[in-house]
Amino acid sequence: MKLKTLIATVAVAVTGVLATTAVAAPLADTTVSIQGNNGDYYGYVHSSDQNHCEGGRKVTVFKMLGSTPSPKTDQKIGDDVAQPNGPDAMWSIGNSGYKHVKFYARARATSYCQGDLSPVISR
Repeated sequence: MKLKTLIATVAVAVTGVLATTAVAAPLADTTVSIQGNNGDYYGYVHSSDQNHCEGGRKVTVFKMLGSTPSPKTDQKIGDDVAQPNGPDAMWSIGNSGYKHVKFYARARATSYCQGDLSPVISR
């Protein structure tokens, strides 16, 4: 009986250590950029983990409505999936029709990668 209790205690302890390790694993750094003019916006996703965090990342472009970026309330004007292009992955929404306001791009966090908001650009 004592052996079964010992085995159960060890199993619970090992499970707890593994769960703590999985939760504590840091996410890979990610940055997203935006550039363009005349309504045509594009940029890049860069990450310390190129295999999981660059290509295939969905990037959304927002028209900033207030004084600071707020993806929950700002107007979405387009999105694209970043594709490998040189050392990073490139995204492009094509011509959005929006030309004379402030814009930024967002790549959401994933299970492996941090999310990021690009710097705001004014056009």
